[in-house]
Amino acid sequence: MKIGMMVDSYKPYVSGITNYIEINKRHLERAGHDVFVFTFGDLEYKDDEPRVIHSRGVPLSDSGFYLSTRYSPAAKKLLQSMDIIHVHHPFLSGRLALRYSRSPQIPVVFTNHTRYDLYAQAYLPMMPEEMSQGLLQAYMPSFCEAVDLVIAPSAGMEKILRQLNVKGRIAVVPNGVDLKSFYEARPFPRAEFGYKEDDILLVYAGRLAPEKNLPFLLKSFAGVAQAIPNTHLLLIGSGIQQFEDEIRNLVTELDLTQRVRLTGRIAYDKLPAYLAMCNIFVTASITEVHPLSVIEAMGTGLPVMGIHSVGVSDTVQDGITGLLATHDLPAFTAKLTRLCLTPNLCAQMSESARRESSVYAIERTTRLMLENYEKLKREYKPRKDNWAIRLQRLMDNFDE
Repeated sequence: MKIGMMVDSYKPYVSGITNYIEINKRHLERAGHDVFVFTFGDLEYKDDEPRVIHSRGVPLSDSGFYLSTRYSPAAKKLLQSMDIIHVHHPFLSGRLALRYSRSPQIPVVFTNHTRYDLYAQAYLPMMPEEMSQGLLQAYMPSFCEAVDLVIAPSAGMEKILRQLNVKGRIAVVPNGVDLKSFYEARPFPRAEFGYKEDDILLVYAGRLAPEKNLPFLLKSFAGVAQAIPNTHLLLIGSGIQQFEDEIRNLVTELDLTQRVRLTGRIAYDKLPAYLAMCNIFVTASITEVHPLSVIEAMGTGLPVMGIHSVGVSDTVQDGITGLLATHDLPAFTAKLTRLCLTPNLCAQMSESARRESSVYAIERTTRLMLENYEKLKREYKPRKDNWAIRLQRLMDNFDE
């Protein structure tokens, strides 16, 4: 099977979606399929990953995203030879997927990876919530109706889509993680980082971005640090420079420079060793759909401290694989303090977290995704050749 993955941004940009596609692509290829990634920008970027096709785009500041309304003629021709098109962003790539797939009658799958309603509030704080919700309710139902299958990475995300009036078929398929390296992780020696063996080391891994709610996390840790002198926080990841600077300034304002370390971007193959060195994984994000970083931490055997929200609540079992609090600073801080002060509870949760992470093993989720692809191909019925499709075919003749 030839599978075309369409994304607005890909490597060298780092995100949960980028990591998911790279890992999923690799395992689909091991199963004997040819997988291509179609994206924009970074025409000069090269690595050892085959079948990644870049088309020109206009960079959007230093966000890692590019703006474009078309693929190159060669990329378009290759895309239209696919058996399945799987799109991972609904706006730029999503509209192109519909545009390029209908004439050759290729089924389109869409995975909703993101809480776009909450992202709008994080990046466009001046926009009223009702407006951002209204825009999504105007766009998402029609887009999801136009594709042939919608994938929700969690039951919570399926519920959100239904609340947005998406009425078509939705299959719940978790985003898979290659857990082998996390199961087998050997920790870095703590002394190399200036930590003692009896220190309680908390870790966050992910992008440093507004939607991750990091100021909330830092303010909570400030309270924990006052109560427990041997706690430390490790922030693994990078982001837009302006926001990174804001986070560093907040660390200074909270007088946490001796207790919080920012590693910047690290090589992904080093992540298991960083996680294995730590005691507890912490996240205050409420915008997750299916948090891969949480699953990776669970695979390493870390209990998770998080907030009741879609994605995190779908993944973490409160009181079993971690603790969940409301989006309230005192409540979150109290539960995190409890977790730090009860090593026996942490040990129990560590075993449970490692065991429960197997549900998200890439081998299982790849099999589930392939079952959906194959069923869709068997049952696929091309859309009627209406005036819109005929017009699109005519427009495609000029899309060079």
